[in-house]
Amino acid sequence: MAPPNRIVSLAPAATATLRELGVADRLVGITTHCRAELDADPTVLGGWLNPDLDELAALDPDIVCTSDALQAEVRDALRDRGVRVYHMDARTLPEVIDGFAALGGAVGREGAGERLAARSRERLDRIRDRATDARPTVYCEEWADPPMAAGNWVPGIVAAAGGRHPFVDPGDRSRAVAREAVEAADPDHVVLHHCGHGSRADPATFADRGWAVDAEVHVVDDALLNQPSPNLIDGAERLAGLF
Repeated sequence: MAPPNRIVSLAPAATATLRELGVADRLVGITTHCRAELDADPTVLGGWLNPDLDELAALDPDIVCTSDALQAEVRDALRDRGVRVYHMDARTLPEVIDGFAALGGAVGREGAGERLAARSRERLDRIRDRATDARPTVYCEEWADPPMAAGNWVPGIVAAAGGRHPFVDPGDRSRAVAREAVEAADPDHVVLHHCGHGSRADPATFADRGWAVDAEVHVVDDALLNQPSPNLIDGAERLAGLF
């Protein structure tokens, strides 16, 4: 099968990974949530959960990239239309990195994908080597109302950065967390990376709850922690610096 020349990405994670694979110039369609990952501006097809599938079909893509279980209905609707879809649904940090190579293969950039995965693992190893033995306890919050402790790959990122995130096991979905659980864990750091807020989460969102937590509160761009793309490695470096 010939490498796809016309690519649509409906997921920011896929868009960021395609950029690193050197095929951003093949993108003919994206969602509004993907814009921050690109300098160019292909056709915008709507939101990542409600893209305009008729407009997408008119672009005549060779492949469409989707990501996460939340896009499963979009993926299935496209396949029902006969569209070739590459779907990513990594849950852990190693799976995310393996996915760089897999996506590279799907778009005809096998070597670039393998190199991107290798560089990512090497960067993580360097981050781990620089981490101290202090192992601070970290509460990472993905959503504020209700408060949700981050799961999936985030516990692995925290561990690589030298901390421990005892609220969700690696690979498990993010979940609502009780005040009592956070207070009992007595975190040294609180990291707010609220989905969709970029780096604009308000620290007062946490402080105003009145929880008995004596911790440094940090705001981190959600693309660095919520997005299963090469941006996660930047997120690990950011956390290591904070810790």
